[in-house]
Order: sequence, then structure tokens, then C-alpha cells
Amino acid sequence: MEVVLNWLANSPDFAVPYALAALGLILSERSGVLSLGAEGLMLVGALIGVGAQLAFGAEGISLFLAMLAASAVSLLFAMMVIVLRVNQVIAGLALVFFCQGLTSLLGTLLNWTNQALTGIGAVPFGAMADWPVVGHILFNQNIIVYLTVPIFILATLFLNRSTTGLRLRAVGENPQAADAAGLSVGWYRLGAIVAGAALIGLAGAYMSVYSTKLWVAGMTGGRGWIAVGLVIFARWSPWRALAGALLFGCIEALIPQLAAAGVKLPQYFVLMTPYVVTLGVMVWVAMAKSGHDGEPGALGQPYVREERG
Repeated sequence: MEVVLNWLANSPDFAVPYALAALGLILSERSGVLSLGAEGLMLVGALIGVGAQLAFGAEGISLFLAMLAASAVSLLFAMMVIVLRVNQVIAGLALVFFCQGLTSLLGTLLNWTNQALTGIGAVPFGAMADWPVVGHILFNQNIIVYLTVPIFILATLFLNRSTTGLRLRAVGENPQAADAAGLSVGWYRLGAIVAGAALIGLAGAYMSVYSTKLWVAGMTGGRGWIAVGLVIFARWSPWRALAGALLFGCIEALIPQLAAAGVKLPQYFVLMTPYVVTLGVMVWVAMAKSGHDGEPGALGQPYVREERG
């Protein structure tokens, strides 16, 4: 019973990076820009989050600077796909490789590698945290876990109810029609890329500042790529992405609990488990694909105004 309680209590901690990264990708891709750079932007957020935490010791500042750094790096991707009209797949892969090399170099030069951070505890709920079963699961989490659902609510309202969000979706569905209606396709796509990168950077900073509490080169371990698959699984729906993130979080949280319970599992089997699940999800999505799968109509297509019509 204790193993099950610990598993359920730790699952949100593992799910948050997937959820935030997937939401950032959805926001960007709703504008019609195919974003494959989540792995690199998460690394940027993780590195800057640790550096800021070592310098200032305030997690609020650390998370903000991590989001700002990821947004700044995303401008390079935005320039490639919006201004230079580079193939979006190639640009995303190039961004990942660039960020992997840059973060490894800076982490070593600045001596931020394996620097332990001060532990950040759970939000104090007093006696509620001691309630049987639900207290350990619901009232023993950090502040970002509790903020994740409000962030998803705000993002959903923005995309589905606000004028700017509906215009952003129009740009992603049919940029020619949006341009004819007077919308600036380039600016909307730029804003979506930067805002999405901020959420992805927050996901990376959460891993380094809240979860592992240190920086190690390549510490995201492919979670950015899993987030890309999660978006397809969710069919570009924020709430489905949140549910999928919780599923992946539960799977990842189960592995250390089984080890703690004495269950011996091959090391490489443990390492490949999240990717096997991702492949299974992708196969299921492909087999269950319907006529309307939620994918933005102009996803991955560069827009050149002179070619309109």
C-alpha cells in the first residue's frame, strides 16, 4: 500500500515537465509552425534555472529567467522558419543540436554541473497533508504542480475564447485567408513560437530546480521528444495533452517505486520503457486516425505573402 501511495504522490512531479512542454508545443503549432525543438529548449531552461538559482536563490526569479532564456533562443528558430523560410523539420533539429552543445559548454565553463541546489519543499497545507491517503497525494506537492491546471485553463480559454487566440488558430488553419483578412501571419507565428518556448523553458527549469535540484548535461533525457509525440497523441488538444502527460508521469514514477519494492528490472529495459510507450501511442493514433484529427491545416507550411492566392 505504501508503494502505491508513493507512486501516486510522485506521479504529478514526473508529469509536469511533459505537460508544460506539450502545452508550449501546442501553442506554437496552432499557428502553423511545426516545432521539434522542445528537447533543446528544455535544456536551456534547465541550465538557466540552475544558474539563476545558484546566483539568486529564489525559485521565482529562476523560473522567470529560464522562460526568458528559452524564449530568446527560440528567436533563432523563428528567424529560420519565418524570415528565411527554412524547412521547419530541419530548423527544429538544428535548434536541438545547437542547444545541446551550448548548454553542455556553458554548464562546464560556468561550473554549474552537479552543483546541488537548496531543496524546495511542498506547499504547506498543515494538517491536511497528514490526512490518510489523499493528504499525501493531493496536499504534498510543490507550487508548480498546483499551478499547472490553472495554466492549462488559461491556455484553453486563450485558444478557444479570446479574439487573439482565435486569430492565431486562423493563421494556423489558413494563413492565406488570415492574411486577406488583415492579420499579420508572421507576427502571430512569432508570438506563438516565443510564448510556447517560454512554457517549454519552464518545463526544463522545473526538472532542474524542483525535481533533480542540479544540472547535468543532457538531463532532459529525451523528454522533449516524448512531448512531441504527446502532442500528436493529444491531437493538439491541451486537456488531452494534460491527461497524456499524467499517463507518462505515472509510467515514469512507477519505475523507481518498483526498484524500491525490490523488483529487479534490467537497466536497459527501464531506460527504454518511456520510448516504447511513446511508439505504442503513435501507432495507436495512426490506426485510430479519423477525418478530423485536430491538426492545424497549415502545420509545417511556410507562408510567403507574395505567393498568396
